Amino acid sequence: MSKPVYLSTTKRLPFALDLPIIQAPMAGVQGSAMAIAVSNAGGLGSIPCAMLTPDALRSELQALQSGTTRPYNVNFFCHSPPEPDAARMQAWMAALKPYHHALGIDPSTISTGPGRVPFDATAAALLAEFRPAVVSFHFGLPTPALLAAAKAWGATVLSSATTLAEAVRLEEQGVDVIIAQGLEAGGHRGLFLSDDLGTQIDVRTLLRQIVAKVQCPVIAAGGLRHAADVQEMLDLGAAAAQVGSAYLLCPESTASAVHRAALQSPAAKDTALTNLFTGRPARGIVNRLMRELGPMSAAAPAFPLATGGIAPLRAKAEAAGLGDFSPLWAGQNAWAARPMGAAELTLNLAGRL
Repeated sequence: MSKPVYLSTTKRLPFALDLPIIQAPMAGVQGSAMAIAVSNAGGLGSIPCAMLTPDALRSELQALQSGTTRPYNVNFFCHSPPEPDAARMQAWMAALKPYHHALGIDPSTISTGPGRVPFDATAAALLAEFRPAVVSFHFGLPTPALLAAAKAWGATVLSSATTLAEAVRLEEQGVDVIIAQGLEAGGHRGLFLSDDLGTQIDVRTLLRQIVAKVQCPVIAAGGLRHAADVQEMLDLGAAAAQVGSAYLLCPESTASAVHRAALQSPAAKDTALTNLFTGRPARGIVNRLMRELGPMSAAAPAFPLATGGIAPLRAKAEAAGLGDFSPLWAGQNAWAARPMGAAELTLNLAGRL
């Protein structure tokens, strides 16, 4: 049995958790089942909502309400929908043309519409019916009116910061808790003040900087895999640790077979930031597309429009058991993940197993 982790910060979360563990919301690879398991184990379960229609969001919220009486987190993106750029889209489709041709995909049948939507008034009204204890945002915060709507029923608001400047801005805008997202984290960067990836730093350094500057509680995120990692973050002043990649191998995860296989292969040790799959930088396991086009491409359309051209390639390849065109999101320490139930993993991260 591992040594239990203990909270060592005076900046406590404004909602009650038995364990200082937050399951990161991971769009496309999990739903309410994982969030329920984590919350019932004493951590904070989360659901990603950016890819959900209003009906799907309602269904997930109903499942959460019936599955747990504990706090849970609903997560939304706050990006600005991009203006159409025909020249950029044409360049992107030209870059993908050899792959479409090789797999027999007709480019004229490809949808180039958005695959992810930002938090809006419809989502805010729907959340008001369910009054979740925690609402979190990625890519900054919504408009003041929408932020006020999210706080109207007393919800705690979280948002990600990838730099000290972003953390200060979030606190100025009224966020209740800041998530310090280190360079090691899998999935999309939460950056919103600058597109310069040179500003990204490791979670330990970022956490120290933010805790020393802001008054609100701070959650550490990025490459955390073991109870010792969690305790280290708490000792550095974090109120809790947010973990994502380790949950991808849980039975409650909806990650694809090729994604699971990649996570358990030597390839998982080789990750990079890439904008190929959505148009926005995100950390994933290096695969064929990233090697051949380079992980970052100026041709990729603005987020989230790059998704359309990739989707049919991904579907074809995954049907053949290949992850050549799949966004294999993973943090830098994802290679250390082991299959286990979400509740067991939550207790493990807290040193209770």
